[in-house]
Amino acid sequence: MHLFDSFQIRDISFRNRIAVSPMCEYSSEDGFANDWHLVHLGARAVGGAGTVLTEANAVVADGRISPSDLGVWKDAHIENLARIVRFLRQHGSVAGKQLAHAGFKASTPVPWNPQRTPVSVAEGGWRPIYSSTTKGFTPESIQPEALTPEGIAGIARAFGEAARRSLEAGFELIEIHGAHGYLIHQFLSPLVNSRTDQYGGSFENRTRILREITEAVRKVWPERLPLWLRISHRTGLRTAGLSRIPSLLRSK
Repeated sequence: MHLFDSFQIRDISFRNRIAVSPMCEYSSEDGFANDWHLVHLGARAVGGAGTVLTEANAVVADGRISPSDLGVWKDAHIENLARIVRFLRQHGSVAGKQLAHAGFKASTPVPWNPQRTPVSVAEGGWRPIYSSTTKGFTPESIQPEALTPEGIAGIARAFGEAARRSLEAGFELIEIHGAHGYLIHQFLSPLVNSRTDQYGGSFENRTRILREITEAVRKVWPERLPLWLRISHRTGLRTAGLSRIPSLLRSK
């Protein structure tokens, strides 16, 4: 097994084991992909990467990290994304998409903005933002609202719809973003998730939202296509059954 060896996952063949990880570009308007994304991602395919993943695509508008994030929450986003997929395929790379919701890390400024305070509604930000609980990322952050079970069901449906749009755009790989302190991670981590209902407490309860999101995605994402999950090392899962996580990605 070597770096430049080809391999296969489900029905998708990868020309090598080099994968370009999702990198936030903060270069989108209203979630639309544009020439910046085409050049940035396309250059990696031309350079020989076997897999090229987009930055985190918000599954709902209020799930963006910043107002400049890429999105896939409406059908109008499909056409511009499909243009990128065609270019990646033309140059031999598998086109992957990361689906995400920022949770309480939403409505933040772009990294190069010296004012690190949350983006106000007047500046293009939004309220409310959501999390597993009502505790914000920092005391200075926007304090979130805790998602209700109905709200969680809506998020799962949004991931499923995002997967459908990704499929229509031609993507062959999806990665669910469950890491880096974003929404799914805010449920997985016992340091953040203090809920006392069916989405908090035990390992089974804290992973429930992830299972429901995965099920919603797999309803529309074909079994022949890979489905990945990104989790952080410090998720609270390593000592609570990390080896059980792969089963969450199996087809129903």
